[in-house]
Amino acid sequence: MNLELIEALKALEKEKGIDAEIILEAIEAALISAYKKNFGSLQNVRVSIDRITGEIKVLSQRKVVENVVDERTEISLEEARKINPNYQYDDIIETEVTPKNFGRIAAQTAKQVVVQRIREAERSLIYDEFSNRESDIITGTVQRIEAKNVYIDLGKTEAILTQAEQIPGETFSIHERIKAYIVEVRKTPKGPQILVSRTHPGLLKRLFELEVPEIHDGIVEIKSVSREAGSRSKIAVYSHDPDVDPVGACVGTKGMRVQAIVNELRGEKIDIVKWDKDMAVYIANSLSPAKVLNVEINEEEKKARVIVPDYQLSLAIGKEGQNARLAAKLTGWKIDIKSESQAKEAGIYFDDTNTLDLEG
Repeated sequence: MNLELIEALKALEKEKGIDAEIILEAIEAALISAYKKNFGSLQNVRVSIDRITGEIKVLSQRKVVENVVDERTEISLEEARKINPNYQYDDIIETEVTPKNFGRIAAQTAKQVVVQRIREAERSLIYDEFSNRESDIITGTVQRIEAKNVYIDLGKTEAILTQAEQIPGETFSIHERIKAYIVEVRKTPKGPQILVSRTHPGLLKRLFELEVPEIHDGIVEIKSVSREAGSRSKIAVYSHDPDVDPVGACVGTKGMRVQAIVNELRGEKIDIVKWDKDMAVYIANSLSPAKVLNVEINEEEKKARVIVPDYQLSLAIGKEGQNARLAAKLTGWKIDIKSESQAKEAGIYFDDTNTLDLEG
């Protein structure tokens, strides 16, 4: 068994990348406990495993002292020098005390340690792999649903989609393939815990990166995302190539690209707007599909007052204020929207000869 152990550990080192020396040290430590448990020993012992032959020895350890109090752990200088005349006070004398039937216990203990170390190594590899993928998108299969939490099979491990991270009203079927966004990877005693989301704005961003080659290639850049999962989202895009329309690239031919993302998000509406370095134009664009007459900005307070035609007021604000709210999240500015009539009644002057060039 002993030589087989050494060969097995060497093979394991090659296959799994687990250091054989670390495992041997762990086996030695475990065998000390096993020896004391099975043989009721109160001695100080050390277990030694020969790194070439695999031979296992249990060695009792006694300290050379002037006055012996406990013979199991101490030895007098006189007795010590009968063994070796060179011993001095405080030296440690080792004597082999390996029991005859210790091989069976050693084999069982070694197996337990090796299995445990393999499991720990595999968990560590999985943790390293997925911790490097935080803020990335994964595709998996719904494995089971417990207490409204969805467990997604990723092959080597599973991810948890809690109820709070599910799109409102979304339902899942066992074995259904879904995409999710990795929010966090935690280390736990039972292995890595991968927490994913279907509501995070990052999911929308990653889906566009997968679906739109121009974004993947860096020609089109996603500048900002605001999202109310399951209902509506806004995404601001910019093209580094004047010949590429960023909104058109994201929409795709006959709307195929954006429709694929809408389908993945179970019908969530997505407004794609053009980012502009001119904040007034950007804010006007962010309120799409509403048309804007005028934008007055306050740089210090990051506030904007927007004037829209009377018939566009409800569209600009949106149902329960959703459009305005998403535009504010997208731009990072507080937006006050007034209709043309409201502005004139309040004595607010603005140039209404031309509407802002919304997407241009």
